[in-house]
Amino acid sequence: MQKSLMESLPRFLERLGLDEEPMGVFYSNDKPVEGFSPRPIDLPTRDKEIKNEIDWQAVFSRFSCAMGHVWRARKKKTAAYFSAQQFGCPGCAFWMGFNKPQTETIIQYVSTGIPNWTEGEFYCESPDELRRIFEYVDPRPAPKTYCVFKPLSNFAANETPELIAFFTRPEPLCGLHQLAAFVTNDPEVVASPWSAGCGSVVVWPLHYLSKGVTRAVVGGWDPSARKFYKTDELSFTVPYQMFSDMLNRFEESFLQTKSWATVQKKIERSKKSWGEI
Repeated sequence: MQKSLMESLPRFLERLGLDEEPMGVFYSNDKPVEGFSPRPIDLPTRDKEIKNEIDWQAVFSRFSCAMGHVWRARKKKTAAYFSAQQFGCPGCAFWMGFNKPQTETIIQYVSTGIPNWTEGEFYCESPDELRRIFEYVDPRPAPKTYCVFKPLSNFAANETPELIAFFTRPEPLCGLHQLAAFVTNDPEVVASPWSAGCGSVVVWPLHYLSKGVTRAVVGGWDPSARKFYKTDELSFTVPYQMFSDMLNRFEESFLQTKSWATVQKKIERSKKSWGEI
């Protein structure tokens, strides 16, 4: 991480009313020394599914949501990490680029279910439509062994996050949203596509970058992952370069105005309402 950015970070967070520093997200071949990760399990690939070599009962019995591990890492100010052996849920394995294409079993489970075996989640109206969405998103294959989340202050001088993920309620989110537009001059710079919780934080920002488009992504809409967010909290993920621009320019933006001072009063009222101050 650039030393100048870390020096500016406390002022930046204070101005936005954020008490929690964001998580940096990156891929690494080095396993974190400490942190949270799912228990190892055999990766349920499409090829194994065709050969009927997947023990689905074992897969579902070891299910753990990626955002649950991130939630614990946030609270303990440490790392959460995932791999092709430690993915927690087949959805995470797909969204983080450890397993493509997604299995038909999971496609049916996330949509309309499998008769006489499991009810569906009904997050998409049909397997065909979900298959089309997955093909469109087309997560980048994981470039290294681990996908790592950790607080920015935990990054070594020679480490640089690829993405920066904030977790926040609407008032600070208002500031992040407007600041993203301020530094890019793009009125459509913030997107909020359909996704699993982990997909919003990792895959969608990378998807846009792969198309040559810089986007901030609002996420946290996945009902299955909501238990791992504070009430009224969402995620806001930006590419590293946008984050750098935001820290370098926030003091020349609307964050210095009386309008933002009014929002800051609402932020304080919100914190009092939630017993955080």
